[in-house]
Amino acid sequence: MLRELLILRQNHIYRFCMVLFPIFVVFFFTSMLDDGVPTSLPVGVVDLDNTSTTRALTRRLDGMQMSHVAAHYPSVSEARKAVQQGDIYGFLYFPKGTTSNLLASRQPKISFYYSNTTLAAGSMVMKDLKTVSTLGSAAVGQATMRAKGLTDKQIQTLLQPITVDLHQIANPWSSYNIYLTTVMVPGIIMLFIFLISTYSLGTELKFNSSKKWLEMADNRMFVALLGKFLPQALIWLALVYGYEWYVFYHLGFPHLGGPWMLILLGLIQVLASQGFGIFAFGLMPSLRMSMSISSLWAVLSISMAGSAFPVMGMDAPLQSLSWLFPLRHYWMIYQTCIFNGFPLIESWFHFAALAGFMLLPWLVIGKIKNAMLTYVYIP
Repeated sequence: MLRELLILRQNHIYRFCMVLFPIFVVFFFTSMLDDGVPTSLPVGVVDLDNTSTTRALTRRLDGMQMSHVAAHYPSVSEARKAVQQGDIYGFLYFPKGTTSNLLASRQPKISFYYSNTTLAAGSMVMKDLKTVSTLGSAAVGQATMRAKGLTDKQIQTLLQPITVDLHQIANPWSSYNIYLTTVMVPGIIMLFIFLISTYSLGTELKFNSSKKWLEMADNRMFVALLGKFLPQALIWLALVYGYEWYVFYHLGFPHLGGPWMLILLGLIQVLASQGFGIFAFGLMPSLRMSMSISSLWAVLSISMAGSAFPVMGMDAPLQSLSWLFPLRHYWMIYQTCIFNGFPLIESWFHFAALAGFMLLPWLVIGKIKNAMLTYVYIP
């Protein structure tokens, strides 16, 4: 362990990859998504009618939180070109005669177009554009019914027969910071743990120090691995617990599971990631190949975790493959036991899977020892 601490101190790669870069990632994601949801997304308006009614609807669109009317266009083709160039995310189109047809109850067509190239921005803009389009007919209908002598309560019943009482569980703010940071940051931390674990083993071969390392452990591979990775585990745990305190207590992310569940999840996250990194090196005792496998697996795990696209919506082979990614099990335990506050028994299989990743090095410990004693480093 003292030898490993000296290596950690002398090699700047450990300092950057175990401290500086992970801390930067934490502050980068939490700062980028600090507002929770995107606001004032640029949209356009094509108003060929240009009446007080269409101008009022344009002002309502501009007053919404998600949308900001950035430009007016003389034609649909120019507005479409602006969408394709990325200047706006969508536009509202009022054809000529919209107001007169609306007052005459001839059902004019108000069109809105939006780009779904950026899924989050497109869905938010679509919601605002649809709301404004609906408000046009509602405003005229309200004036007509009021002229007929109906009360406001009767008008509300006719315009909106069913009122939706919406309750969003665990994240009522619909904050993208809470949704994305809690999977992206742990996924990137796992990436660093994978890479550092394989790097620390591969450099023993690269610098021809593997035999001396084993001699210090009396040629017992388990003792050698424990002495090498225990100091790293303590540093990783300090980093993970610091991240959890920052997002769950300083920033106030919802965590119904309580502090002990956070401590347990952080511990098994670090140990499972180190186990996978050691296993990857054992499969291919090469610095270059083992780090390539680790980086590929970590990058794929962000997609296979199921936070952005649900695993149940994937093809059957991909659903089976998702169980081979540690981040998938971390995410399931997090959203079940911490985000929603259910007991650990509800995610026992995912907990057992992470425990299995911790034990993977036992399958390759003999191969790692053989590599350290006999392999010659090949760049």
